[in-house]
Amino acid sequence: MRKSTMRRRVGLGLAQLRRHSEAGMSTAEYAVGTIAACAFAALLLMVIKSGAVEGLVTTVITTALSVSL
Repeated sequence: MRKSTMRRRVGLGLAQLRRHSEAGMSTAEYAVGTIAACAFAALLLMVIKSGAVEGLVTTVITTALSVSL
């Protein structure tokens, strides 16, 4: 095989790799974002279920319901 033909093939192969190298990036980014959102939701749920926050929410609701208009 001639050197010029081989260089052309290698050049075409590299161009294809560059075009397709980030084909799955959006899917991976969505997966990481989904995992982060689930972790944040779990953390928020733990905070809301804690005793101090539960007492605060109960106080706010009780106060809101006892206000006469």
